[in-house]
Amino acid sequence: MAEPFKNLIGPELIRVTARHLARVYRPFPERRFVTKAIAGLDALELKARVAHVAAALADALPQDFAAAAAVLEASLRPARLDDDLSVHEPAADGLAGWAIWPMTEWVVLRGMAHPERALAALHAMTQRNTAEYAIRPFLIEHEALTMRTLHEWLDDPSPHVRRLVSEGSRPRLPWGVQLTRLVADPTPTLPLLERLQDDASEYVRRSVANHLNDIAKDHPHVVVAWVERFLPGAGRERTRLLRHASRTLIKRADRAALAAWGLAKPLRGVATLRVTPKRASVGGDVRLVVELRSTAKQPQPLVVDYVVHHPKADGRARPKTWKGWKLTLAPGETHQLEKRHSLRPVTTRRDHPGRHDVELLVNGAVVARAAFDLRA
Repeated sequence: MAEPFKNLIGPELIRVTARHLARVYRPFPERRFVTKAIAGLDALELKARVAHVAAALADALPQDFAAAAAVLEASLRPARLDDDLSVHEPAADGLAGWAIWPMTEWVVLRGMAHPERALAALHAMTQRNTAEYAIRPFLIEHEALTMRTLHEWLDDPSPHVRRLVSEGSRPRLPWGVQLTRLVADPTPTLPLLERLQDDASEYVRRSVANHLNDIAKDHPHVVVAWVERFLPGAGRERTRLLRHASRTLIKRADRAALAAWGLAKPLRGVATLRVTPKRASVGGDVRLVVELRSTAKQPQPLVVDYVVHHPKADGRARPKTWKGWKLTLAPGETHQLEKRHSLRPVTTRRDHPGRHDVELLVNGAVVARAAFDLRA
């Protein structure tokens, strides 16, 4: 079994952090900090551990925010200008990696009254791990200053800082505080994303794609317009970014998004769907067999997905779209596709016994149906 993420914020990391802080700041109460940070740690989950260690830092560091921030900055490993995340771990020359997250949380805890100095500290820390969670409270409490700072960071030599511009301002960042103003109106971040979508670093471009995908969940027309504007003439990297940004809309079979990608035309031909076995058990799987036969005289680009209607406890069905295949069907071609659909229990969905209807989607339109019965 994989080691739980929460254990990465553990006693050894705390001791390493203490040693480096004592190395750069001799009055640092190393023993007191370690005792306080480790006490009760075992009972806490990951984010609670981060907050717990941040509180211990607040107790041990100088009360003057600028002085304390300087101590933390002095303990960091030298900054790098590449985006190799594998080197982000503590070493003899300083702290990096998971040790940084409690530091960024300390900045939120103590730095809200000193936003300019706090943002400077996050600029340093994000280059050794990430400050994507810590910058979000500053976007809420000090929006104008933080947005100006993000614009200034667009030309930063560090890809980690440029990524923070996009990742830290994502409206719906997983694990992060939701930025409700940007959920309601994403307009303020669009100039940032436009500048970064052709960034030299794939690490930065992937963040831009995820940011646009966040926007698509609430404002699909914004992302459709973005694709229509930036896809024509796009190179391979930008095309890949735009495709990743469109993934939620394509999965939803959004007609405007499909049209923007040239995938709105219905299948010209015949489609069949078979699901076997007809009776399946929780923990097993079913096999989907799709056959597509073209009657067209031109090649057809197709996105083939499927929808499973999962019965809920009250008998109602909850549809969920699953990704299938992308292909180009040649004129007169017959093409067969197969896929195993798992029925193993997962934490985000509980499968209930009963009839499961399955719909085959081609370019967003239902072209075939089948079903199977699930037994407990």
